[in-house]
Amino acid sequence: IVAIDTQDTGVFKAVKPVTNLSAKIAGAIGTTAGKVTINDLKANPETGKVYISVRRSDGVSAILTLDASGKLAALDVGKLNWVRVKLADKLKISRISDLGLAPGRVLAAGQSNDAFRSKIFSIPTPIEHGSLAHIYSTDTYHVAHGRWETKAPIQSFIMTEEAGKPYMVGSFACTPIAKFPLANLKSGAKVKGTSVLELGSGNRPLDMFTYKSGGKQWLVTHTIRFKKAFAYTPSKYWAVRIDMKNIAASGEDSTNKQAYRRNESQANDPKGVEVVEALHGAVQVDAYGKQSAVLLREGENKTLNFDIVKLP
Repeated sequence: IVAIDTQDTGVFKAVKPVTNLSAKIAGAIGTTAGKVTINDLKANPETGKVYISVRRSDGVSAILTLDASGKLAALDVGKLNWVRVKLADKLKISRISDLGLAPGRVLAAGQSNDAFRSKIFSIPTPIEHGSLAHIYSTDTYHVAHGRWETKAPIQSFIMTEEAGKPYMVGSFACTPIAKFPLANLKSGAKVKGTSVLELGSGNRPLDMFTYKSGGKQWLVTHTIRFKKAFAYTPSKYWAVRIDMKNIAASGEDSTNKQAYRRNESQANDPKGVEVVEALHGAVQVDAYGKQSAVLLREGENKTLNFDIVKLP
């Protein structure tokens, strides 16, 4: 994991929508849109600047920034301070699926080649160059599959607190949402997840974030559907918002094998799981400001348009 001091601080200045941003991204890295993979999109919550991780078909990668003036530019890491941390010394890591900042640590979710393949990597902050991450294995009940699972990695996650204790809330393919206690864990420990909700099989989560609206805290889970699309989702890319009270559920009656399963036939489930129409067709999503999101959305002729939308 490489941490870069971007020196991006100051007053929040909102970016503006950009039509066919995919073509502009391709031009910025010297190729055509069909030869670009957009890995992720993240917004700086302090300044509003947007960061886009991209990869050219020949393997060249770059981080691009989009600011309030509409300028798209490569992040010049040669002029910035950075540190690098090794996730594992002997363990072979096959993939990293998500990365996030938690109080006092940086967390990464991924997959290894040992018996308990699903991993959480924890890096204490401030990050020391050349240090080694702590490693936890996960064991989670996958509601749609009807079994405990130690191989499938967490695809996306956020951090939350319950009774002052830190939890990672993560989502897996097919799509159980589980929470993992992170207090007082020792490196090498096995973390047993508590499955609290099942969004439905045939989906793979891409992004997760929280926001407040209507006096409630909502968790947004943005996914790609690899089975037949729902009648109420015109794109394979879709999202739901979940009342965080569902995540706080505890006890045998509401967790693991008895975790609540969303009614897939309804756009708005009666238990507080609602499809977010504003995010239909969004390939990449992140929270923006108090009640908005920035996104890259599918357009005509395989273009990707950058937009800012108001969340319900």
